[in-house]
Amino acid sequence: MALQDIQLIAFDLDGTLLDSVPDLAVAADQTVQSLGFPSVSEEEVRDWVGNGADILIGRALSRNIVVDQALDTDVWKEARIRFDDFYQQGGHKLSHLYANVTDTLKALHGSGFKLALVTNKPSKFVPDVLAQHGIADLFVDVIGGDTFEQKKPDPMALNWLLNKHQVTPEQMLMVGDSKNDILAAKNAGCHSFALTYGYNHGEPISDSAPDFVADNIAEMLDVLAVSQ
Repeated sequence: MALQDIQLIAFDLDGTLLDSVPDLAVAADQTVQSLGFPSVSEEEVRDWVGNGADILIGRALSRNIVVDQALDTDVWKEARIRFDDFYQQGGHKLSHLYANVTDTLKALHGSGFKLALVTNKPSKFVPDVLAQHGIADLFVDVIGGDTFEQKKPDPMALNWLLNKHQVTPEQMLMVGDSKNDILAAKNAGCHSFALTYGYNHGEPISDSAPDFVADNIAEMLDVLAVSQ
C-alpha cells in the first residue's frame, strides 16, 4: 500500500529522528540528585519520555511513570528549572540520529515534500539539536511542545500546519514513535507512520493502530514511492 496524495509530512523528534535519552537521562539524574531525591537510570528515563519535560521531571521525582499526586509543586517547578539548565549544559553530546534518518529526510525533501517538525520537546532546545545534526534546513516549520497551548496528542499543531499550508488531512502524514504521535494524527484526521524503535512507555506502537508500522525510517520511501 502506498500513499499517493501526501504533500506535507510532520515528524516527531525524540525517539523518531533522534535518540536523545542518553542526554535527557543525565540531566534528569543530575536534577533529582541535586534536590536530594534518589538517582534515576537511563533505562528508567527511556520509559518516561514523550510527554514533555514537565511530565518527565515529575516522573523522575516520583520514580514512576505515574506522577505522585503528593509531589510538592514548588519542588517540581524548581526541578524543571534545574533540568533545563543541566540539559543545556550537556550540549546534547550523547544524542545521535537513528540509522538512515538524514538520507531519508534529504530524499523526501529533494522529491518535493514539505517537511515539518512537531515535537513535545521545549522549543528552546530544538534549533541547536537540528543544527548540530545538519538537518535544520530541511524543515519548513519547527513546532515545539510550548509553541501552542496544547501539545500532542492534541491535534492543535497539526491543524495549524494544515491551515498554513492549505492541505487536506488526507494530504498530510504524521511520523512518530509513540501513541501521542498516532493519536495526534487520528485527532487531525491525517495518516500516520509509526516506528518501532522509539519511546512508547514499553508498549508496542502497533497497539495504537497506525496506518503504517516500520522498523526503519527508510521504509517511508517505499510507502511514498520515492526513488532512492
